Amino acid sequence: MTQSSLESAREPSLEARYAPLFAEIAAGAVEREQHRELARAPVRALLDAGFGRLRVPKEAGGLGASLRETFALLRGLAAADSNIPQIVRAHFAFIEGRRQKASDSRSWFDVINDGALFGAAMAERNDETVIKTTLHETPQGWVLNGTKYYSTGTLYADWIVVWAANETARVHAAVRADSPGVTRIDDWDGFGQRLTGSGTTIFDHVAVPAAQILDQTPLTELPAPDYLGAYYQQFHNTALAGIAQAVLRDALEFVRPRTRLFGVPGKVIQKDDPVVQGVVGRLSALAFSTAALVDTVSDALAVAEPFWEKGETGHPAIETAQEIAFKAQQIIVGQTLEAATLLFEVGGASATSETRRYDRHWRNARVLASHNPAAQRQRELGDLALNGTRLWTPYLEGLKRQNAAAGGVPA
Repeated sequence: MTQSSLESAREPSLEARYAPLFAEIAAGAVEREQHRELARAPVRALLDAGFGRLRVPKEAGGLGASLRETFALLRGLAAADSNIPQIVRAHFAFIEGRRQKASDSRSWFDVINDGALFGAAMAERNDETVIKTTLHETPQGWVLNGTKYYSTGTLYADWIVVWAANETARVHAAVRADSPGVTRIDDWDGFGQRLTGSGTTIFDHVAVPAAQILDQTPLTELPAPDYLGAYYQQFHNTALAGIAQAVLRDALEFVRPRTRLFGVPGKVIQKDDPVVQGVVGRLSALAFSTAALVDTVSDALAVAEPFWEKGETGHPAIETAQEIAFKAQQIIVGQTLEAATLLFEVGGASATSETRRYDRHWRNARVLASHNPAAQRQRELGDLALNGTRLWTPYLEGLKRQNAAAGGVPA
């Protein structure tokens, strides 16, 4: 055995490294939910433990985790608290984008290695799908103005990744969260994923140094390349699979000590009841299935990864990864919601106690499933299978039809 392999054998796995921290996060999840307490301490603990640099290459000072390792860890984190993978989603996508941009990646990797967290401010509340947030070059430099909603993770972030626009392009920029003119508001009112910091972010004449402008893309192109589109979707798939895992965990913890069963007089060992065993068996299968589908998407992304990093954004492997991610979504959403509902079949009314907050699993899963239009993806998958129509075609056609001058720039 070589010296390097000996050293590798001595290193604990990433799973072993983070398992104790995930357990601590899980222990406080219900209390945070009860009091709507933002998960600042867990997020900071993760960053201090190097979780934010999982995908930063080793040669750039990161942990160099593979895609499969990363999403397996994120699934475990989601089982502990499904808010947190969504909080760091933009952060990990930012790293993935920098892995392709060799010219400026090292300086950004240094920022990440120092413990910084990146959030996102991309979506807006408009009557149509347009970007009204602007980033213009003035004699004094670049200036950012606008209001964003669904600004996931920004309440926790040191940097905010912003989509803005000028007359000719969609502009991607990184803005310090403490810059003058940046206001972050905790007004996310969704019934699930309550702690993700997905509220309003206002940019009022924010100065943006030229070095913080990441790229500009034509208005007729997708906001995120196909690879990143699949990558973003995989985060939601992973968080959902983590919820299915959490449901199974909670069912086991609920059932094992109980000695009373609804509808059966006397003292009954609930874990020996065939009906309860059947429910738990189904929950275990759902947790297995959703995890297996997430691993399948991770493997498809891993095949596409080298082509993405070389700039071959139209490579068939990337299209395949996106197709697999969308197909997995169709199954993972339904199976996780089934698990979150089925959990209550093992406990009767006592399982509905607010002290347990088992309802958070369904609420969080439903909100995660609502972030991307599964029904639209299903239709596109059918069009692809029947007619060979590429995914995202309706969106791209809509961009081409939109008149950029009529009230905003296509999003």
